[in-house]
Amino acid sequence: MQAINLTDHFLIAMPRLEDSFFAKTLTYICEHNEQGALGLVVNRSTDLSVEKLLTQLGMSPQDPALSNLPVLLGGPVQVDNGFVLHEPVGAWRFTLSSNVVTGLTASIDILQAVADCQGPEKILVALGYSGWAAGQLEQELAQNAWLTVPAQSRILFELSFEERLPAAMKLLGIDFFNLSNEVGHA
Repeated sequence: MQAINLTDHFLIAMPRLEDSFFAKTLTYICEHNEQGALGLVVNRSTDLSVEKLLTQLGMSPQDPALSNLPVLLGGPVQVDNGFVLHEPVGAWRFTLSSNVVTGLTASIDILQAVADCQGPEKILVALGYSGWAAGQLEQELAQNAWLTVPAQSRILFELSFEERLPAAMKLLGIDFFNLSNEVGHA
């Protein structure tokens, strides 16, 4: 069996996915290799804005638009840690490149740059991440827990978090409400 690589793809939770955290989620896969996968849920927000988060970290945000940018709940792993998905990749400490333009950074330097209006052009800030051990995601895919589709920057950075799941579904020509819990074969 040939290994799959879902880096820079969306995972769309199927209705039958029994894990309540991932129900009706859209997850962006930042890295997927033989050791496992790492991603961020990109359609579930917290009650915290990026402006409030930066202020809580002792920073003085300069951009008023940050008060309208929600912090996302990226996943159930390390929910006390922040992760910034951004374009362009840039030269931040602790950055993982998902593709030539999109990076995931888990260091304070990028947050300080965002507060000072010197950060990347496009950002999503999340608390926590989603992780899969080696072979775990492949097993979940075989159980029809997820649909996959190549990610689009437009969906990540130009749409509100509520619009992201339906937009990703539309890439597949599917309406989420038409999905069934039942698996069948033709």
